Amino acid sequence: MQWQHCRFHELSAETLYQILQLRVDVFVVEQNCPYPELDGKDLLPGTVHLYLHNAQKVLAYARILPPGASYPDTPSLGRICVAQSARQLALGKELVRRAMELAAQHWPATPIRISAQCYLQRFYESFGFIACSEAYLEDNIPHLEMLRPA
Repeated sequence: MQWQHCRFHELSAETLYQILQLRVDVFVVEQNCPYPELDGKDLLPGTVHLYLHNAQKVLAYARILPPGASYPDTPSLGRICVAQSARQLALGKELVRRAMELAAQHWPATPIRISAQCYLQRFYESFGFIACSEAYLEDNIPHLEMLRPA
């Protein structure tokens, strides 16, 4: 298994397909939530795609978005997911840790925001994120805006 990160134009067609397949499997199929998966943010010049793959497929993924993509002044993490078949490997913590490191490398001394599903609030708090909104519905799933100070 190998962690990699790159910009959109550096992704191979096969890797992009595997990433999109994982995101649709988790967020659309598993969570029974039809939403516009292709939102244009993958293509932004500042977006970084972080993923873990083995010889067959992408097992974990997160995208790191530049300031202005989702929030005016802060970078954000999103589309954080682990393949159902790989969840017993406890990859989620490593995925978030690596995503935060990449955000800090690209935008040093800058807070990071996320729109977290409410049931994951404690998970993200373990990384220093603090809830900064009331719960709200995003694609009919309860979410919280969370901020990790610089």
